[in-house]
Amino acid sequence: MAATSSQPRRPRSGSRRDEAARLAVLHAADDLLVERGFGALTIEAIARRAGVAKQTIYRWWPSKVEILLDTLIEDSEKRIPVPAEPPTVESVRGYLRGFARFLTRDPAGKVLLALIAQAQHDPDTAKSFHARYFGPRRGQERDMIARGIDAGEFAPRLGPDATMDALVGPIVHRALTGSSIPRDLVDTLVEDLLKPRPD
Repeated sequence: MAATSSQPRRPRSGSRRDEAARLAVLHAADDLLVERGFGALTIEAIARRAGVAKQTIYRWWPSKVEILLDTLIEDSEKRIPVPAEPPTVESVRGYLRGFARFLTRDPAGKVLLALIAQAQHDPDTAKSFHARYFGPRRGQERDMIARGIDAGEFAPRLGPDATMDALVGPIVHRALTGSSIPRDLVDTLVEDLLKPRPD
C-alpha cells in the first residue's frame, strides 16, 4: 500500500521560513485530525494551529486532503519504509508488524485510516490517494514480494498483488474497526500466505 522519495511535490519557495511554515502546517493537520476527526478538520483550524495565514495554505495545497497526503507520505517514508534489502519471510513479518503499529499507535496511521474512509465516498480523494500514496506504495510492496518469489524465499499460492491484499487487508480491517492487531495474526498471515503448507 509507499510513496517513494521521488514522489512529486508541489513547488515551494526555498526559504527556510517557508519550509518551517510547511512543516508547521503538516504537523497541525496531523494533530487536529487525531483530536477532531476528518469531518471537523478545516483549513481555518489548521492555519490557526500552525500560526500561518489561510492564504499561505491555499497557495501550497488546494484542500485538506492534499495536506494530509503530504503528511502521510513523509511519515510513511520515515517510519514504515518498504524493505529494500533482499526480501525474506522475516523481513516481511517485520514490515507488517511495523505497519500494524503505525496504524494503531502513530498519529500518521490515523491519517491513513481517515483517507481510506474518505476515499470510499469522495472520488477526488480516491483519485489523489491512489495516485500519490497507494499506487506508489503498492508498487514497492509488489516488487518486494516478486523479488522474494524469484529468489525462492516465498512460495505463495497467489500472485504478488493478491498476496499483499491478503497480508495487509486483515490488518487494515482491524484498525478501521478499532480492534487490536495481535502479533499472532501477523505471524499466521505470513506463514500461511508466504510459505503455505503442502497440500
